[in-house]
Amino acid sequence: MTARQAPSRRTTAPAASGLLWAIAVVVSLPLTPLSGWGQESSPADEGRSDATIVVGGDHYHPPYEFLDEDGQPTGYNVELTRAIAELMGIEVQIELGVWGDMRRRLVSGEIDILQGMSYSEERARQFDFAPPHAIVHQSIFARRGDPAVEVEGLRGKEVIVQRGDIMHDYLVEHDVGARLITTDTHADALRLLASGQHDYALVANLPALYLGRELGLTNIVPVARPFSLRYGYAVKRGDSNLLAQFSEGLAILKNTGRHQAIYDKWLGPLEAPDGIPWKKIGQVGAAASAALLLILGGIVVWNRMLKRQVASRTEELRLHQQQLIQADKMTSLGILVSGVAHEINNPSSLLLLNLPVLRDAYADAQPILEAHYRTHGDFTLGGLEYSRMRDEIPYMLDDMLEGTKRIRRIVGDLKDFARQGSPGQAEALDLNEVVGTAIRLVDTSIRQATRCFATHYAEDLPAIEGNAQRIEQVVINLVLNACQALDDMEQAIVLTTRHDRDRRCVLLEVSDQGRGIDPESMNLLTDPFFTTRRECGGTGLGLSVSAGIVREHHGTLTFASSPGEGTTVTLALPVPPQPPPAEAPSPPAPG
Repeated sequence: MTARQAPSRRTTAPAASGLLWAIAVVVSLPLTPLSGWGQESSPADEGRSDATIVVGGDHYHPPYEFLDEDGQPTGYNVELTRAIAELMGIEVQIELGVWGDMRRRLVSGEIDILQGMSYSEERARQFDFAPPHAIVHQSIFARRGDPAVEVEGLRGKEVIVQRGDIMHDYLVEHDVGARLITTDTHADALRLLASGQHDYALVANLPALYLGRELGLTNIVPVARPFSLRYGYAVKRGDSNLLAQFSEGLAILKNTGRHQAIYDKWLGPLEAPDGIPWKKIGQVGAAASAALLLILGGIVVWNRMLKRQVASRTEELRLHQQQLIQADKMTSLGILVSGVAHEINNPSSLLLLNLPVLRDAYADAQPILEAHYRTHGDFTLGGLEYSRMRDEIPYMLDDMLEGTKRIRRIVGDLKDFARQGSPGQAEALDLNEVVGTAIRLVDTSIRQATRCFATHYAEDLPAIEGNAQRIEQVVINLVLNACQALDDMEQAIVLTTRHDRDRRCVLLEVSDQGRGIDPESMNLLTDPFFTTRRECGGTGLGLSVSAGIVREHHGTLTFASSPGEGTTVTLALPVPPQPPPAEAPSPPAPG
């Protein structure tokens, strides 16, 4: 008979090995006859060599077999297979995949043996089974509150099963009359049921309990346990010699107690006992005995918590005091800015009044100067030749007038920014205009920080409601922070406004190519007095105040950043609902 042989270290004592197998069969394996044992070798056995045995299994059937976080096979079946391989001196390669695919690959000969398959008479016509190494209980699972049913009660119901699983085979073979919904894994079946889809799931009880705990599926419970099935190694029918090696190894493991140790490690903690165990009673007694200690410990913990709360409240009061001091400084600064702006307005008003007069006077004098130039030739005017100055003077007057207007506009923006206003003073605002005003106020800081500054304003941006000065303050803080994050004049800052119709809000995105923010600081950005620029004079109040203003306007301020890759801050402000269009009055009925 040609059979898959073990390496030479196992073949040195064939008589002892055969004796152990015989003892194991007599002592501990009365549960099921070994198919094909004692038969002549079949065509499936012919041509076997000393090649590695390929062992298949389900990739997501915990705790029996599954892939761990590193993608490596693990579980009860896997550890049992490796123990048999070590004991019998054979080389195995364990491959886990979708159960339906692994079952097909066993039939096609791509793998040699499945390490866990439930036994049925129908399956025994196609596969040979070793004595079982576990008993698998199948259960009907339902959502909490749904009625309990037996298998006969599944007729007309939508029942979820794993594709190719023993319960799939059973429901098809016995024509139960249920509408079957198939999935690749037990986990998929339980997720579908927990999400409210379909009526019941018919799956193995132990994997379902394991997955329910692992996935947090607390709304599904077993309502019936109709089947208990033998579970063990299976080969393609006729491959008796390969099956004999695994059966022999399993028998030895059972008689040495190693199988029980593996079983208890993986399956013992999940199996529900039939009654109240003494261990549980002891735990309850220990808990009761520790009650007084817990009370005493609770008093100690309570005292410590009170101390911590007092310390925390003291720190909060200190921070509030610092905020009030800083707010008072900002108020004083606002008064100072208003006074300075008033003083600047006086000379700028004088310039705005006189420069147009000078421009008109030069226009009136230009024909006389031209006549003199044509009669007497070129002459000096203001230290330069008239032929040059006659074209420059109009541009100089226009530039002076435009610069004076710009001074007046900046002063006006400063006065608006410093003006004290109530947070509740809401008005219709155009975000594009607010951003434009803020940019003019910090134009110098922008030009000192980067040569690559760009703005993209959305057209037809809907109006929002709020306080213009306070929104300007937020935009200024965001732009200044972006300027301070840059290390190079060639790094860019881009401001973009747009309308998010789905969220019914307008957005301002301030993106910079600066140094970015480390992950540890991301959640602290809006905390009062948190700053990464303490040595440069930063107070840590800019973003904290900005976040408060945004909350007052029912908006959001979000940050996206990675160290060395820049930062994008998104300001979102809600668009007020538009009133429905007034209906045209109905024409009067004819009299």
